[in-house]
Amino acid sequence: MYARPVAVLAATTLGLTALVLPASAAGTEQSAAGREDAPQVIAHRGASAYAPENTLAAVDLADEMGFAWVENDVQRTKDGELVVVHDDSLARTTDVEQRFPDRAPWKVKEFTAAEIATLDAGSWRGAEWAGARVPTLKQYLERVDENNQKLLLEIKKPELYPGIEKDTLRVLGEEGWLDRSHVRSRLVIQSFGADSVKAVHQQRPDITTGFLGTPAVADLPSYAAFTDQINPTHTSLSAEYVAAVHALKGAHGKRLRVSTWTVNDAAAATRVAGFGVDGIITNNPDIVRDAVG
Repeated sequence: MYARPVAVLAATTLGLTALVLPASAAGTEQSAAGREDAPQVIAHRGASAYAPENTLAAVDLADEMGFAWVENDVQRTKDGELVVVHDDSLARTTDVEQRFPDRAPWKVKEFTAAEIATLDAGSWRGAEWAGARVPTLKQYLERVDENNQKLLLEIKKPELYPGIEKDTLRVLGEEGWLDRSHVRSRLVIQSFGADSVKAVHQQRPDITTGFLGTPAVADLPSYAAFTDQINPTHTSLSAEYVAAVHALKGAHGKRLRVSTWTVNDAAAATRVAGFGVDGIITNNPDIVRDAVG
């Protein structure tokens, strides 16, 4: 099972030791390299270029590297547990094919939480990560809170999981993530599903929300009615589009923000920073921080 020292060892092995900041830095607003006007750097699925994505190991490594914000993906098991995993199939990032060879295509929603808890979600990324597990949302929230980090939570494929918004809000509430301090500065909920974002906004209007995608400029006002962020892929962006988003106020009466994904090299990071984006979601947070700081 993963423990924090493994993350430190992995960071050293990968030559990242020079990037490790004191633990006290992890809870602060982390602009790239400290520039106040630099885009917020958000560790996509944790520090996923260096540790198995969406695991506690990836969260901890992002913390060791000094990144306050992490992004994750939430889906629902057959018996109603929320788990943190990106694909709607378990095949790519676990040993489910070996453990359950007769259950293709190994969809998350066809497995119980207890079954998923037995899977190895680390070995595919390297032997040093063997034994890492698919965390439940509860476990994930506990670790992010323990690290004093902040969370960009994606409700993944909500069309597969009717009512998952209510379930997500319930778990967040049970884990203390819907109090004033978390809601004000440590939590954003996003989705590619506009109806899902609307559902979150309707059930908890105080929560900051984001829509994943690049709506037409003419449609932006309708999105601004229920969201606070427009978060497009970086390949779809231009300075003009970012300016059009920034010209509008979102659901909480503040300027709409833009966090773009998934930016993994210095050139792309420099380009989108030049467009004026507010955040950059990346598998390589160290590279992006160095590029735009």
